Amino acid sequence: MFFNLYRNTHISSLISYSWLQFLTKQSFCSSAAKTTTTGKNFGSYNIIKPEFHTPQLEIAMESGIVMPSYHFNGEPLTPPLTPEIKTESQIRLMHESCKLARFVLDCIAEHIKENMTTNDIDVFAHELIINNGAYPSPLNYRGFPKSICTSVNNIACHGIPDGRPLASGDIVNVDVTVFLNGYHGDCSATFCIGEVDAPGKSLVETTQKALSAAISIVKPGEYFSTIGSIIENIAKQNNMRVVPSILGHGIGAHFHEPPDIFHTKNDYPGKMEPGMTFTIEPVLTHGNGDVVMLEDGWTIVTEDDSRTAQFEHTVLVTDEGYKVLTY
Repeated sequence: MFFNLYRNTHISSLISYSWLQFLTKQSFCSSAAKTTTTGKNFGSYNIIKPEFHTPQLEIAMESGIVMPSYHFNGEPLTPPLTPEIKTESQIRLMHESCKLARFVLDCIAEHIKENMTTNDIDVFAHELIINNGAYPSPLNYRGFPKSICTSVNNIACHGIPDGRPLASGDIVNVDVTVFLNGYHGDCSATFCIGEVDAPGKSLVETTQKALSAAISIVKPGEYFSTIGSIIENIAKQNNMRVVPSILGHGIGAHFHEPPDIFHTKNDYPGKMEPGMTFTIEPVLTHGNGDVVMLEDGWTIVTEDDSRTAQFEHTVLVTDEGYKVLTY
């Protein structure tokens, strides 16, 4: 989901990553996490500040793994300007990459626990992906230093795995994307660590419900914009907000390609057609939905320190409706 960011606070149109980075950059802080109980019904949880990041993992050239172009210089190839209609052979390859991404995420779900660091999870995922003949898509994508994203509590997305142990009460999103046989597969889930309070559990459950509802309307001829309306309505019904600046995206041979998938009400043009593949990945919060980027150039946190939850699937538009490739 990298770089699909839309800023709706004081800015009403899509902007480039470099401008978003300039506009939202805040002071990077490595201070210890603290527990907060707010009067805004956010709940009781740790406010996360980035910790020390361990060195980037490497992949041996002799491994035989097919690597994306950006592995070497950090720069992805230019994607097409319009949504790609995948052929049957492309869909088969995408299904394989998506199956592997799901497998890795399921393995993480079985192992993730209190006192494990997010760096531990990154190493586990990295080795599992490599051992299955694939490349971890985030690694060196525009310079991202890790193989997965791990976003804890008030970190909305693009969290960099680090040395902080997960604590009881945390909710953590793990975002897994793999590059296999020339195609990317992308999915994520938010996990509850130990004893999570009622507002936190509700946030996780509502976000998952919103994703499922949005997927259910995917079909040929449906407007892309309908997805955002469905998700925003569910968020409002549960006294939550969608983080509007985090978008889904088309996916295939390119990590990110058209269309953009907004998770709030919008007027994004275009209709779905059979053969299109894209992610839906809403981020919900109890707060106001505004986010800032930290000085590391990656970590997106909520401006008011509210928690977020996110779930993601890669979806194929079929002749009759849809198929979730990352189930």
